[in-house]
Amino acid sequence: MRCYLVRHAQAADAETWHGADGERPLTEKGRSRMERAAKALAALDLEIDALVTSPLLRAKQTAVILAHRLRLEDRLVEDPRLGGGFATHVLSQILAEHPDAAGIMLVGHEPAMSRTVSDLVGGATVDFKPGSVACIDLPRATSVRGTLLWFAPAKVLAELD
Repeated sequence: MRCYLVRHAQAADAETWHGADGERPLTEKGRSRMERAAKALAALDLEIDALVTSPLLRAKQTAVILAHRLRLEDRLVEDPRLGGGFATHVLSQILAEHPDAAGIMLVGHEPAMSRTVSDLVGGATVDFKPGSVACIDLPRATSVRGTLLWFAPAKVLAELD
């Protein structure tokens, strides 16, 4: 199974945002860069059977952009487990709910995404900038160890557009 872990695109600054953190939206720059990154991902013809997102607005907005470009609108689901407390054991639970999937994409937050990638691939340090994508090959849906196949920041993906 291929697991694509995505950090939401650039969002409004947490320090200057005046609303609830869960309602912090993407910036225009974040939205634009994610549109271009999603277009580059679509050109890769990834086999994704499910797109799962955190319920926080910035992640949902990122996931909607991805779902549109990857033609996965009908496979987009929200999962509160990606909103807080996401870790390897939670990833295993989510993957177990999709045992026949060739690929699954999850959109979440830092520092959970980089910690989870690190745990999956044996302790690597990952600089998970907004909009970055990690592709990990897992031997089975229940695996907690895998192989990092590639990692790409949104800025790099956007340049491929």
